[in-house]
Amino acid sequence: MIAYFDCFSGISGDMTLGALIDLGVPPAWLKESLAGLPLTGFDIDVGEVTYNGIRAKRVEVHAHGHHHHRHYTDIRALIDESPLPDRPKQTALAIFKRLAEAEAGVHGCRPEEVHFHEVGAVDAIVDVVGSALALHHLGIEHVFGSPVPTGRGFVNCSHGRMPVPAPATAALLKGVPVVGSAVEYELTTPTGASILTGVAAAFGPMPDMIVRGVGYGAGSRNPEPGPNLLRVFIGEPAGCSRSEFRRDEVIVAEAAIDDMNPEIFGYLMERLFAEGALDVVWVPVQMKKNRPGTLLQVLCSREKLTSIADCILAESTTLGVRYHAAERFVTERDVVQLRTAAFGPVAVKRIRYPQGEVRLVPEYEVCRRIAVEKGLPLRRVYDAIVKDAADGDLL
Repeated sequence: MIAYFDCFSGISGDMTLGALIDLGVPPAWLKESLAGLPLTGFDIDVGEVTYNGIRAKRVEVHAHGHHHHRHYTDIRALIDESPLPDRPKQTALAIFKRLAEAEAGVHGCRPEEVHFHEVGAVDAIVDVVGSALALHHLGIEHVFGSPVPTGRGFVNCSHGRMPVPAPATAALLKGVPVVGSAVEYELTTPTGASILTGVAAAFGPMPDMIVRGVGYGAGSRNPEPGPNLLRVFIGEPAGCSRSEFRRDEVIVAEAAIDDMNPEIFGYLMERLFAEGALDVVWVPVQMKKNRPGTLLQVLCSREKLTSIADCILAESTTLGVRYHAAERFVTERDVVQLRTAAFGPVAVKRIRYPQGEVRLVPEYEVCRRIAVEKGLPLRRVYDAIVKDAADGDLL
């Protein structure tokens, strides 16, 4: 199942929860699941409103009790130590990490030092964890998003008066297509931006899909001309069965280089991976004036494009970087711990194929480390792990 977030009037955490509840997530189940968090002092109200003739779900989180600051590290521990299912827990942790990093960049501190006011923290925790649980409940495997309107004007917060989009929202939307709006209102909030950018694989027009449901989540107000709603479509990819390989979007950034010291190429590759590159490839080419050169190709997510381009321009001799979006088919993969006879627990890559086949593949860096520590040939380490992988004894 896939989901498309149609953010024609922006996105916030409560709008996201409202749209997912409208799609069929039971409010009672959601409240019971959130009760598993070591978090007290809040209530959730779910009601219906009508904006511009469209019925939608309106979610309100009411926090009560003492109002003190809650640091990102506290929130991370709260989620990590909760009894939530692993997948929504990891989704919520990734979203909060993005939000904390954005806030840290704005305020010039480390993410661990970011703090949220008590009421705002409870709102954000419920919105983020609730959205992660709701997506999991609906069986959503991949999320796509529309271009995002941000609104304009100013908004008041604990730090004073801020321009719209708020600085944290602007940081979260780097690499995301945004659209202008004449509405003097904050259409996209930091929480909404962190949820959307934390779960969306790509942004653009609605993907080809067989629609199975449409949900509407309402914002707290409906400024003119409205409607201030988030619309979420869920369904199945059109023209392909659910057993096919996963499809997503990546950015291909490339540059042709013919005047750089070859010793720098290895360092540049390390820097690109450190900046979030998914893959780095060197291709021998013949350039103008028949000079031999190297075509650098980097795969990255859209949100990492700016930092990847900056790295290429700063660390190489090229004068420009080309880029384009590309769709790809990929296998599902993750990293798991394999019990081995010779080396104990070893991290291996688990690859899942649509027909149910599972393949365990040794990771080069792990094998290299073991070979150096044990004084063994690298190929022997590989062979031993491959032999144990055939039994699939995972921890």
